[in-house]
Amino acid sequence: MKLLSGSVVCAVLISVGGAWAAGPPSLESGQQLFESAKLGTSGKSCSSCHQGGKDLKGIEASSDEQLAATINRCIAGALKGKRLDPESSDMKSLVLYLKSFAGTGK
Repeated sequence: MKLLSGSVVCAVLISVGGAWAAGPPSLESGQQLFESAKLGTSGKSCSSCHQGGKDLKGIEASSDEQLAATINRCIAGALKGKRLDPESSDMKSLVLYLKSFAGTGK
């Protein structure tokens, strides 16, 4: 029985392994995603190019929709990954985190 239970747990973990944020969008989840190389296959993360918010000056002028589109262009391009659903908790977390750089002048 223990072997079967372990197999079931592994199968469940594998099936939900693509989901990052288990709960509502948050700055913490956004930061983890921003710093993770797992958004793509290039071995890079968002922070590889934008460490500490570099080159994100004026981000406060962008709408959430514009930011989501820009994030997806970077994921598909530089990170060589699969675009995120703009309505997903992961995308909303990334947008929240990017907006935290607003006004930093970087």
